[in-house]
Amino acid sequence: MGWIIALIVGGVAGWLASLVMNRDASMGIFWNIVVGCVGSVIGNALAEPLFGVRGSVQEFSLTGLVIAVVGAVVLLGIVNLVQRKRIR
Repeated sequence: MGWIIALIVGGVAGWLASLVMNRDASMGIFWNIVVGCVGSVIGNALAEPLFGVRGSVQEFSLTGLVIAVVGAVVLLGIVNLVQRKRIR
């Protein structure tokens, strides 16, 4: 059951991050889920040592969603740098 919640929260986090980074038109639902789940890993890797906060997307929590969105925004910023040589 936890992986289903992770996919749903990852999809929402990826969608919100794509809206923030203005990439919503170029991403489908599959890539939103991938970006959200990978963003959750990146967000937890950054948030835990810096702020001592950890959030899981396997059980829904607002903290986990916020960390996943922030991590997904960081991931999309890195992708923009590689693809376009600038952060949008």
